[in-house]
Amino acid sequence: MMESKDALTALSALAQETRLAIFRHLVIAGPDGVSAGSIAEALGTPAPTLSFHLKELERAGLIAQRRAGRSLIYAARYDGMRALLSFLMKDCCAGRPEICGLETSNEPASCASACS
Repeated sequence: MMESKDALTALSALAQETRLAIFRHLVIAGPDGVSAGSIAEALGTPAPTLSFHLKELERAGLIAQRRAGRSLIYAARYDGMRALLSFLMKDCCAGRPEICGLETSNEPASCASACS
């Protein structure tokens, strides 16, 4: 369960235009992620600037980094995104989640159903 301070860190990370664009790009890319170079090219962001923003998103628990040969691959952390969304919707509509269109089962939603 996400704590208030963790939610604030994640929301702060997303409350910046470049970081929001990076995160959305990674969500679209899927769980395999993309290289830092691909992100920089897609968003037109210089490498030093991109590196700064990637570190902020990683610190917030919204993205993960892995090495593949000489490349750094970044991917959205869907568990971090779900935790933030759950935190925001925890007490949705006074205990009536159907009003908010939330899943009522404990089964994780597929990307297709969560994003439609």
